[in-house]
Amino acid sequence: MQRLAILGGILATLAACQNGQTAMGTDHLLAANDYRLRHPIVLTEAMETLDLPIGFSSRNLGPHLSGSVTAFGADARSRGNGRVEILIPSGAANESAVHSLTPQIRKALAQGGVARGSQMLRTYAVEDPNAEAPIRLAYARMQAVAGPCGEWPENIGGGVNQNIGYHNYGCATQSNLAAMVENPADLLAPRAMAPADQQRRAVVFEGYRNGSGTTSTYTEGVGANVSE
Repeated sequence: MQRLAILGGILATLAACQNGQTAMGTDHLLAANDYRLRHPIVLTEAMETLDLPIGFSSRNLGPHLSGSVTAFGADARSRGNGRVEILIPSGAANESAVHSLTPQIRKALAQGGVARGSQMLRTYAVEDPNAEAPIRLAYARMQAVAGPCGEWPENIGGGVNQNIGYHNYGCATQSNLAAMVENPADLLAPRAMAPADQQRRAVVFEGYRNGSGTTSTYTEGVGANVSE
């Protein structure tokens, strides 16, 4: 009986180890095939740019480009650190036009909320002297990214008798979700709640003290009529 008890204990221990390994293997398999873990959304700092086409004879920025520059400046204040780099070409055929339009660009950025002290003017070399190079505006902002997508390191059919997703599965969904997030910081933590409306709270308290209802009234069927 003592030998049987010892043997039973050994078998129970081996069974527990086997179950633990099976559960660990299942968890590892699920984690390895979860597209959210395979293509995670990460936050990184990237450059937001705007290229302004400048013709050889251009001397006026125009309302369309001026509005785009102003909107770009407003985005730099709300989404970036409020600083904008103005990269002007050097050695291009439209260099004289670029210098004529630079003050107008700086004025449009100021209308968007970017102070003149936060506008950094830089130059970049152009190899082709006959080219009409653009003026590039840039600012750093926090962005959510995922991917890269389109990688196929394994057979799309997967392994034998394994109901698992292929490697590229879910990558486009993650990339689109990252691109649609207005504020990437929302992926880290929720925003703080706004303060309560004191006037509305006073109205509710007054109704509670008077014994009247404090909830909104709802009439059944309102807005549900079908037009003839």
